[in-house]
Amino acid sequence: MEAEDLPYVVAEHLAHFPDGFFARLGPGFLTRYTATYLDSPYARGYLLEHDGEPVGFLVGVTDPASHRRRLVDEHGRALALRASAALMARPALAVHFTRTRAARYSRKLLPQRGRAPAAPAAERAGAVGPPQRVAVLAHVVVSVPFRSHGLGATLTNQFVQDAAAYGCSRVSLVTETGDKGAGKFYERLGWHFGGETRTPEGRRLSSYSFPLYPIPPLSRGTL
Repeated sequence: MEAEDLPYVVAEHLAHFPDGFFARLGPGFLTRYTATYLDSPYARGYLLEHDGEPVGFLVGVTDPASHRRRLVDEHGRALALRASAALMARPALAVHFTRTRAARYSRKLLPQRGRAPAAPAAERAGAVGPPQRVAVLAHVVVSVPFRSHGLGATLTNQFVQDAAAYGCSRVSLVTETGDKGAGKFYERLGWHFGGETRTPEGRRLSSYSFPLYPIPPLSRGTL
């Protein structure tokens, strides 16, 4: 994925995931945020084309903690300004953000001054060896006219293979629960259902994971 692909990616994201909080901040913020996937060594952005035109995309991170630190260090100020402008133009969303996300985002994104770095999970648990790294598949979309040709499986498989090569132990994702989500698609590709969660808005999300050792074979699907 390259910068020139962002208008397509953002338009498809808004069309297929309009209820996500970042999508509700509008195309300006979403474009700036999606661009962080393009130059991060800890993220992946793929685009599929047909006859020179984009027909699908995927974004995900192979090292979520490192990607988040880099996002804050290199893009945090620009994203905060974009988000603030978007919230000022959307008072109801600003109130909702304050009630449901402000504290959590502050804990995750603002520098934690005066605190010693947290020990790796494996060290805290007394485990031997490095902590397991879990890749996160954020979004995958295939344009409606090009579905049922295995393109979604192609994108997903590429990310799975890259995550395995990066040294991740598994890949995780969430999708809408029920018919609005892609749970059945991921189950056909061999992903394992991990339970349900709810967003602050009450949306039901199903979590899935895919183990990466040994490195998995390519799977086939119809998305």
